[in-house]
Amino acid sequence: MNVTVTYIKSLKYGNVPHYEWETELLEQGDGYVFVLGQYGRKLRHHTKQAVFTINNWAIEFFSSSHWFTVSADIVDGRIHQYYCNINQPAVIQGNGISFVDLDLDLICRDGKWSVVDEDEFIAHIAEFGYPQQLVDRTRQELAALQERIASGQFPFDGTIERLAGQIQYSR
Repeated sequence: MNVTVTYIKSLKYGNVPHYEWETELLEQGDGYVFVLGQYGRKLRHHTKQAVFTINNWAIEFFSSSHWFTVSADIVDGRIHQYYCNINQPAVIQGNGISFVDLDLDLICRDGKWSVVDEDEFIAHIAEFGYPQQLVDRTRQELAALQERIASGQFPFDGTIERLAGQIQYSR
């Protein structure tokens, strides 16, 4: 089976490098990509000047039209957690994906969704100079993502679970 390596780069506002990692392409559609983060992958965190080993599998979603990403962490073959970044739409070019992370995150653990990193968002409004239009849009996109999840719209329509069920997990 041919594996297409896909390189992911997360940026902060102003295109400041934040973190990056390698994945494998699972599925590509019109304006979106699903990738697989392998168990043991290395995440280079520019902000913290460190490299972390990620010891779980993940199905990840990136879109060139939506203002969010999704990472579904897989533990023992089952989805353990969903982690959604609010971000500017991803740039998908060749085997590379980049996106500007806007700090607010929506996480699901034990079936309960919660917003995190509000404090980081507030701090970065000043630090990175987010324009008011971007601040307003970020909050609107968070609300839109919550509605998308509640109504079971793509990719929260079973697509992530379908892909997770197709993976042969081994370390």
